[in-house]
Amino acid sequence: MISQKARYALRALIALARSESMMIADIAEQQQIPRKFLEQILLDLKHQGIVSSRRGRLGGYGLLLPSDQITFGRILRIIDGPIAPLPCLSRVAYRRCADCKSEANCEIRRVFAQVAESAREVLDRTTIAEAVTSSWGNGSSGRPKTAGKRTA
Repeated sequence: MISQKARYALRALIALARSESMMIADIAEQQQIPRKFLEQILLDLKHQGIVSSRRGRLGGYGLLLPSDQITFGRILRIIDGPIAPLPCLSRVAYRRCADCKSEANCEIRRVFAQVAESAREVLDRTTIAEAVTSSWGNGSSGRPKTAGKRTA
């Protein structure tokens, strides 16, 4: 599960991908994100080279990188940290599980390793640009629309 902060970051980036530049107040209002919280998020993203800011009457925030080079995985790692359901599966913050006798024989680790790899694969290949232009459904199921077929 991702944090609310990560959801807000992704929503702000999608809004910025649809516009050349936006004032923070406009992003906050349009995306229903508390302004002070959004300021912190955008500052984090600015420090990581994802967005830039300009002061003044024509100022605001804009994407520093093209939206097709910003992946969901990169943003989640910036905001939430490692994408791993277990500490022993993290690529950047590995920790052995306290109650584990043998990682090689851990049935739980084997199952969640597959889950983590699948999630990383999707998140690391899906860009903000794709989110803006995708043919995904209304977001309730998290699956793409199918043409006249119901899938199980």
